[in-house]
Amino acid sequence: MSKNIYVGNLPFRTTEDSVRDLFGRYGEVQSVKLISDRETGKPRGFGFVEMDDDAAADEAIRALDGTEFEGRSLKVNEAKPRAPRPPRRPAW
Repeated sequence: MSKNIYVGNLPFRTTEDSVRDLFGRYGEVQSVKLISDRETGKPRGFGFVEMDDDAAADEAIRALDGTEFEGRSLKVNEAKPRAPRPPRRPAW
């Protein structure tokens, strides 16, 4: 089973490739998803990395949490499952 990792405090100019390279030092990265604002398309400064190997993912979390990346101190931890949210109402 793969492990999903939350990566916060990312610089807005960060690319999925640069995050993949950073985490790739610790093991194979299955996917990288940087989150952007739905309306503006601008980066929100966080994302998720998925790694198949739990031990490699745990090592990446330990090694990268609090480290500087492109001028910002990263917040890295195991992603928590998304809490259910009520459906959005139309803004009529």
